[in-house]
Amino acid sequence: MTFAVFALIAAFIGILGLAAWKAQELKRLMAVNTLFREDRIVQNFSNMRAAFLNRDVSRGAGPVVPLAQGTPMDMPAAYKDWVAQRDVTSALVLKGGVIVHQAYYKDTLPDDLRISWSMAKSYLSVLFGVLVDEGAIKSLEDEVVDYVPALKGGAYDGARIIDVLRMSSGVTFNEDYLDKKSDINRMGRVLALGRKMDSFAAALTQRFAPAGQVMQYTSIDTHVIGMVARAATGRKIPDLLSEKVISKLGLEVTPYYLTDGVGTAFVLGGLNMTTRDYARFGQMILQDGAWNGQQIVSAGWIAASITPSANTSAGEFKYGYQWWVPEDARAGFEVTARGIYGQYIYINKDADVVIVTTAADRAFREEGVAEANIAFFRQIAHAAGE
Repeated sequence: MTFAVFALIAAFIGILGLAAWKAQELKRLMAVNTLFREDRIVQNFSNMRAAFLNRDVSRGAGPVVPLAQGTPMDMPAAYKDWVAQRDVTSALVLKGGVIVHQAYYKDTLPDDLRISWSMAKSYLSVLFGVLVDEGAIKSLEDEVVDYVPALKGGAYDGARIIDVLRMSSGVTFNEDYLDKKSDINRMGRVLALGRKMDSFAAALTQRFAPAGQVMQYTSIDTHVIGMVARAATGRKIPDLLSEKVISKLGLEVTPYYLTDGVGTAFVLGGLNMTTRDYARFGQMILQDGAWNGQQIVSAGWIAASITPSANTSAGEFKYGYQWWVPEDARAGFEVTARGIYGQYIYINKDADVVIVTTAADRAFREEGVAEANIAFFRQIAHAAGE
């Protein structure tokens, strides 16, 4: 074979490889653009691995920690209507750590690994608490650029870790999912095209307020918290989360994260696991960070993170360290992890109840929907105690 022929073959193979890579890129981009379409949303939310780059979060080698099945509870009279109205795909209720209700809808199955969306933020909060407990993070008063110099000169320069944990960075970020040009949708295209989330965060330069002054929900803040955790430990989030949290929960199924093009976990919304495994996490929170005889994260961190401390406006949900708190909740006793389109881990310590729901609720942003969901969860918690 002559050199010219060899070069021609090599070039042809290279072109085929490039074409295959671009085809995958195009597939992921199309997935982003049709992710929430009415005829695809339910299937998509249980099969995110098929469309996006991803990596497993090892569940560890330990045995499954069983969730006992108790006597089924009588659900509130409006339950069936609520399930239909909110396009619920699964619902599970723990009372005293025991399953008293579990149901799956819209052809979904118990072993589906369901996208968390922003419930993943609360998982990162717990991991961050472990790193604080261990001393890898010296102080929440440290500035994020002390750990991540790449953010110097950008919008996060001057923000303290605690500001970012509370979604109070002051960074300008358009979170409108219905605006194709919004920052949140541009970020989705970063994932689809296999680009770098770190670069996306570092490129942000605008602020609407000084850091720490006002809480405004800004999903990229959670990615920055992940950057700090990675910089402080020199490790990737899936490995850290597995070692420090996931491997101790006795999950049934290995979860996974969506990732960007260099394998960085999409920590602000890319965790996928079963409904029962979300419930295990919620029960650990209810038990002040303890699970199966182990203290996974300190009770002090749980108390601080689920107690509202961000500067929110009157009439709105309150906020802690990546946790939502109903405005009229008893501080430290009622809290929820919440994701777009109706994903919830609701924890009510007074009632000793954990509720997990997943959904494909395309009306989730309508006024009053989140408040109505909390009100209904409270009805379920009350009914569970009867």
